[in-house]
Amino acid sequence: MTMTALGEPCVLLKLGEIILKGRNREVFEQRLRANIKFALKDYQIDIRQRHGVVALFLPEGTGVEIAEAVAARVSEVPGIVLVHLAWRVAKDPSVVTKAALELVRDTPEVARRARFAVRSRRRDKRFPLRSSELDRLVGGELHDAYGLPVDLSHPELTVSIEVDRDEVFLYTNGRPGQGGLPVGSSGRGLVLMSGGIDSPVAAYRMMRRGLRVDFLHFSGIPFTTSESIYKAYALVRRLDAFQGRSRLWVVPFGKAQQSIRASGQDRLAMIAQRRLMLKTAAEVARRHKASALITGDSLGQVSSQTMANIVAQESAVDLPILRPLIGLDKSEVIAEARRIGTLEISELPDEDCCTLLAARNPELAAKIEDLKLIERRLDAEELASQLADSIQAYKLDA
Repeated sequence: MTMTALGEPCVLLKLGEIILKGRNREVFEQRLRANIKFALKDYQIDIRQRHGVVALFLPEGTGVEIAEAVAARVSEVPGIVLVHLAWRVAKDPSVVTKAALELVRDTPEVARRARFAVRSRRRDKRFPLRSSELDRLVGGELHDAYGLPVDLSHPELTVSIEVDRDEVFLYTNGRPGQGGLPVGSSGRGLVLMSGGIDSPVAAYRMMRRGLRVDFLHFSGIPFTTSESIYKAYALVRRLDAFQGRSRLWVVPFGKAQQSIRASGQDRLAMIAQRRLMLKTAAEVARRHKASALITGDSLGQVSSQTMANIVAQESAVDLPILRPLIGLDKSEVIAEARRIGTLEISELPDEDCCTLLAARNPELAAKIEDLKLIERRLDAEELASQLADSIQAYKLDA
């Protein structure tokens, strides 16, 4: 590719759900632009938006490698459906045609004579050719130059042309974005972050719905090592790519677990522990202005996630508990964890604090009154407040 024929590289971002927001659309778009700016803080970027398309312009003379890095980074920002590495050329049909020939010349599709189509969109109606005319002009030149067969129904190669106000954009492919809504457009939540596979996926799903999340990890310290903390930190580092400015707090939970075990209610110990975690998380959420708790529960996956036990846990706090994985099976969760890059971290060995109270025959239908009796013995409300006082903050590396 020669810079002379193709003009300057840029990145085009296509929006999805945001464009359906009616009178509130500008609020979502402003949030998205702020998130893009933060995600690309290490680059010099000029952000412009027109007609549901966000264009990222790079300084003149920027190489394609930088543009590709920008495209890869911004593809992790929720609220964007498609990310295209594009080329800006002058609004002249002959220039557009030459650029299109140059754009596809060295592609694998040309080498194997792939079926192709040209798709034009003329947002600026002052351009001398209608979209269909531009399609025929550029498509004819590509067919004559490279012998590519035209297939308008199922092309293997699509050359896209967008005629905008000041320039024409050309591109041939794109990478999928995260979709959803911009982080921060739906409020703030607190994720109960274990070191397992489920809770990171639950966090991601809520970020994708516009919720900014913080993370609370319960460690078995002093009766376990710090391995689970390292895992939680690594998971939050990965998830931070989707929202930025993530916060991780760790609760030293081992002594509280010892108190639960001493209550003598072995079959109820796990649910009692989960209720205490929720009470502690609710207190932390109140202090940091989070409006909901998020867990990785999936109905029926383990004994603590039977319908009866979920209801028993739900009654522990007044805050809403969001469970975005509730209807998924494990294979679906694993597939999503692999896609977002958390699976490999989650599969690392560690000492999960929950194993300290694992019963041989756990209760599948805990009664709330029995759990409240345990909590009165423990003075659970005061204990949750003390645990919230004891949290340690872990700052992510810049």
